[in-house]
Amino acid sequence: MSPRRLTLGLVVLAVLATFLPPRGRAAVPRRDTASAPVARIGLVFDVGGRGDKSFNDAAFDGVARAERELGVEASYLEPASTEDREAALRLFAARGFDLVIGVGFIFSSDVDAVAAAYPNVHFACVDYAPSPSGVPPNVAALAFREEEGSFLVGAVAGLLSKTGHVGFVGGMAGPLIRKFEVGYAEGVKAACPTCVVHAGYAGATPDAFRDPARGKALANAQIAAGSDVVYHAAGASGHGVFEAAKDARALAIGVDADQHDEMPGTVVTSMVKRGDVAVFEIVKEAAEKRFSPGMRVFGLREGGVDYVHEGPHAAGIPDDVKRKVEALRDAVVRGDVRVNAR
Repeated sequence: MSPRRLTLGLVVLAVLATFLPPRGRAAVPRRDTASAPVARIGLVFDVGGRGDKSFNDAAFDGVARAERELGVEASYLEPASTEDREAALRLFAARGFDLVIGVGFIFSSDVDAVAAAYPNVHFACVDYAPSPSGVPPNVAALAFREEEGSFLVGAVAGLLSKTGHVGFVGGMAGPLIRKFEVGYAEGVKAACPTCVVHAGYAGATPDAFRDPARGKALANAQIAAGSDVVYHAAGASGHGVFEAAKDARALAIGVDADQHDEMPGTVVTSMVKRGDVAVFEIVKEAAEKRFSPGMRVFGLREGGVDYVHEGPHAAGIPDDVKRKVEALRDAVVRGDVRVNAR
């Protein structure tokens, strides 16, 4: 079954039975009862949408893998605005999908609300931020120890820096992105105690994740202050960070996925968050009728976070740097080093 995708607007939200195929593909006919899928999966993208080369794409890859390997049927929705997130989730829930997935922490309250309205539907949320009342009984909350992966790339930055100054550009200011900054700063200090970390955020709303001009301005300011390595956790705004680093012949560090191809020769590594693995596993549970709600947290020990350190995309990292960073990784996995999240 080919994936189907719809960009939501306020008018089309009323048309609950309509799904549009991607450009260039014919509409997908309904399966008959004999060939019914093992499960129907609905995925709602976050800000930046499909093609962000970051965590939206990672979630898509996890569901696409489940289509190939498990025989699930997947449909995709991309809200036109932040106001449409809850409506997109409700669309899938109203159609009785077996699992409805929201991508991104800003979905957390929307998932809670829709899960309460549809107690017989299973939901999952990537980067879920629990409310004081906890996780609803029909929600799988997928979270990551981003601070641990950021710790590793922070160590890379500290070891590669020639100026003793490195930068961090965050997207929307808040607890989640703060985890990236804190872990990064701790990694820098572990590798280079005298290094200075310059940090800035693109804004206080979800739009901060899609403002490359702001990302570039922040990176330019940090480079002007002496930073020769800049790490971003800013979604699409991170492309502006890459542009600033390239213009200044500095190094950049990507996030969530291997972003080397966004700016070859500039992106020296990326902090990788295996959202694809987490999403595939929860889809597999739903397909095998063994869905289990509650918090799932993925860190270095679970293989949920890492950094690009092998192959041609890591060619800019000297072997001695890799060895030092691997020693730090082992210390975190053993519990000898604890990386703070705030």
